[in-house]
Amino acid sequence: MKLLFDFLPVLLFFIAYKMTDIYVATGVAIVASAAQVIAYWLKHRKFEKMHVITLLLIVFLGGATLLFRDPTFIKWKPTGIYWASAIVFFISGFVGQRSLVQKMMEKNIDLPARIWKRLNHAWVVFFCLMGFANLYVAYNFNTNTWVNFKLFGGMGITLVFVFLQAIYLSKHIINHDMPDSGTPK
Repeated sequence: MKLLFDFLPVLLFFIAYKMTDIYVATGVAIVASAAQVIAYWLKHRKFEKMHVITLLLIVFLGGATLLFRDPTFIKWKPTGIYWASAIVFFISGFVGQRSLVQKMMEKNIDLPARIWKRLNHAWVVFFCLMGFANLYVAYNFNTNTWVNFKLFGGMGITLVFVFLQAIYLSKHIINHDMPDSGTPK
């Protein structure tokens, strides 16, 4: 349910774009992001950082798109999110005892410290590349292609990355139930 809640502004943007144009879709995304932040606050009495960052970016870049009637600004929003995520993951590797990816996943899997570090670096590189990919599509293809890439391409590439990451991690997960000989206890 949280995934749908987090994804709702993007989905509403996509639907509004397909039914109208980029400007109406941008307005819908601004309202949906603001509603998302407010709804989260009302339910949890706190803000989720990513929702607030997204709202700030969409108000600023979406507002510029509407004010100047130029879709270039809104096309930068995914890159802003990707690069902000890359910065957060990068900094987390140097601040505190554990990286962000370790804090997010350590309750589910146990990995050696060097693998947590590699995994965190992989997410930094992934987010940087996704930011560049978004800009490439935004500047080399029409708005319709960019909107489709934003929804389907970004999601598809992320799923492939997570799948490849799972294959890599399966070789490094520490299984405390198995002795060194490889036979069950």
